[in-house]
Amino acid sequence: MTTIKDVAKDTGLSVATISKYMNGGNVLEENRIVIVEAIEKLNYKVNHAARALKTNRTKTIGVLLTSVNAPFFSNICETMEALLKEEGFSVIFCSYYENPQEELNKIGFLLDQGVDGIVLVPQYINDNDMLQFEKITNRITPLVLLDRAIPDYDCDRILADNSIATYTAIEQFVINGHRRIGFIMGPPEISTAHERKIGYERVLVDYSIAHDNELIRVGDYSIGSGYKAMNDLLDLDTPPTAVMGTNYEMTMGAITAVFERKMKIPQDISFIGYDEIQLTKILNPPIATVLQPMEELARSTVEILLKRISGDYSSYPTVQRLKTTFVMKESISKIT
Repeated sequence: MTTIKDVAKDTGLSVATISKYMNGGNVLEENRIVIVEAIEKLNYKVNHAARALKTNRTKTIGVLLTSVNAPFFSNICETMEALLKEEGFSVIFCSYYENPQEELNKIGFLLDQGVDGIVLVPQYINDNDMLQFEKITNRITPLVLLDRAIPDYDCDRILADNSIATYTAIEQFVINGHRRIGFIMGPPEISTAHERKIGYERVLVDYSIAHDNELIRVGDYSIGSGYKAMNDLLDLDTPPTAVMGTNYEMTMGAITAVFERKMKIPQDISFIGYDEIQLTKILNPPIATVLQPMEELARSTVEILLKRISGDYSSYPTVQRLKTTFVMKESISKIT
């Protein structure tokens, strides 16, 4: 079996230089070229098991999501994987597909693989699960929560400023004269959904608008739930004049329901969506949208995780709330 010493001998470079390149470090371009040629010629393969035993590191990161198919998370994952690759890490992506027990099981699975750190998008972990959750994680392997928090659990968290994002968006409806404003939210046990609802309700209080529970519809962040929620709102005796969807999939489902009824945006109903991904860019008229800082979320998550893996626990736990952007488009009509 070819060893790193064989590569060093073939290239005339030191073992340290070869090792630096293999671990994702920067080397001179002329050295990189001869190393790559030697690796291909000698068919050199890294013995990950041996390296893990020697360094107590596997150079792998576990990422656990509700679903890798969600456009918001897939965009973040793509950026995280690219950033981690630059640092010499591989990534194991897992999904728990809305299954509470599977969420805990997959955390255990990633730890069994010997990952150096975990990025978790939590959903079902609450007070009832905390004992089991802490027993599984044991706070030895660095853990960073992405997008969502776990109530009363201190660890590093990288989040978007959901409450302010929603407040800013709903306020645009109010400024344009709307008073019956529909709100399609995610499951209330998820911190992001809860925070976005807080933003919605604060606008009503600040502008002395009556709170009507009929105007709040709960979905599960899927296209189908957004579709149903919008139809339920439009079937009310006094339907809203404006509606906000609070994630990409529910936004697309809600817009589909509007179009199926041959209604026009914004003439018949005003609308604000979340996350300008794919189809929202080509709709006519363009949809006013809350944009989350996906690249910044990915970058901040990787930075703090690598910091912890290196043994730097200064400013622990770190909580970063990243600013969103509201993009005003022609999907909001003015009521005089």
